[in-house]
Amino acid sequence: MDVVVEEISALTKKITITLPKDGVQKKLEKAYGKLQRETKMKGFRRGKVPRKVIVRNFQEQVQAEVSEALVQENYFNAIEQEKIEPVVHPEISDPVFNDDGTFTFVAAIDVRPEFELAEYKGIEVEKVDTEISDAAVEVQIEEFRREMAPLRNVADRDVQEGDVIIVDFEGFHNDKAMKEIKSENLSVDVGAGKLSPEFEEKLVGMKQGEDASHEVDFPVGHVNPVLAGKKIEFRVNVKEVKERVLQDLNDEFAKDVDEKFASFEELTADIKNNLQQKKDKQAEGDAVDRVMMKLLENHSFDVPERLVRFEVEEMIKNTEKQLEQQGMNLEAAGINRDDLAKQSKETAEKRVRGDFILKKIAETEDIKVNDEDMDRAFQRIGDQYNMSIAKVKEFFQSRDDLLPFMNEILNEKIVTFLRENAVFVDAVPEKKEKFEDKVDEPTEETKD
Repeated sequence: MDVVVEEISALTKKITITLPKDGVQKKLEKAYGKLQRETKMKGFRRGKVPRKVIVRNFQEQVQAEVSEALVQENYFNAIEQEKIEPVVHPEISDPVFNDDGTFTFVAAIDVRPEFELAEYKGIEVEKVDTEISDAAVEVQIEEFRREMAPLRNVADRDVQEGDVIIVDFEGFHNDKAMKEIKSENLSVDVGAGKLSPEFEEKLVGMKQGEDASHEVDFPVGHVNPVLAGKKIEFRVNVKEVKERVLQDLNDEFAKDVDEKFASFEELTADIKNNLQQKKDKQAEGDAVDRVMMKLLENHSFDVPERLVRFEVEEMIKNTEKQLEQQGMNLEAAGINRDDLAKQSKETAEKRVRGDFILKKIAETEDIKVNDEDMDRAFQRIGDQYNMSIAKVKEFFQSRDDLLPFMNEILNEKIVTFLRENAVFVDAVPEKKEKFEDKVDEPTEETKD
């Protein structure tokens, strides 16, 4: 095997691989021989078709199959021989069966960028206040209280926040009905924010049996891509209006939330503990985000374009999956795939660059994934889905499934190392407030 390496750029190598005649011809002979034994053609019995007839009729098919096999069998040997470490699948081109009997193909290979690590230990990260206030606990208690409250029809007054109403509605854009923005007998918890707040606000003040038309301007960055950047006319009919009959806060209420609580004090303590765990976990994630932002600020280097394109495709696939869960696709959501790719590119580049930085830190600090790490990760998945470790491992039998999983575990170890080696400083008051505002309201999870 003859391998010629050309430097296309600092990140891309072009290797031209030429395979010797003997091995190539053996492959071709084997393929033609198999076809000759199995083929039946008009005028010939099975296995008696002349070789030249087989070649004339099947040459293109045979060369395509043999070409693919030769590339798969020899590409990895070539890069191992030249000590090249690709970071993404190669781009294979120009497969040619030469007149002298040899076979040549070209592989464009992206390699990891060369860069010097800037300081990564001792990165300053602002502390965040993780104390759980009494008000946060009260919010969760009120949420339980609302969820458990029986409903009473109130047809004689306007809709208020906190009511549960039944509506029919349909959305129109530029006077055209939107089939994906339509519902009948929809239960709306007014003010809960489960639907678009812009829509829910318009329901306040309506009455049972009332029809109305409301226009809502949705911002370009709205979470629902179908609504983003559009002025939507909602034609609404309120069919029922119900209010909640709230329970008193006492030991009986606590038992109604969960039989494990003997008193209201036990319920309160459990809520506070769950909120604390959630806030601590969010604080850890916030610290990692800040460390990564600092690392990206301190490292500027080019990354392989093909790797960025791959990351962009993964981001688009995730968007498609999210839309699919809503019964839509990109076209139905009014999203242009090319525009989405352009919008995703900057984030994709940061993710790729960040991964290279993390991997170089891992090499420098000799951070690796060991058997104990794998077992803990399998156990974590098993606990989450109530499965045995043996059953979890069945999902990671193939290399294609296992390698991304191991990469995820490695990244977790690296960011844990970075967080443990960060220096936490007092937060600026404004930023502290922003973090506290970012913490989600208590959810159903706190009952667990």
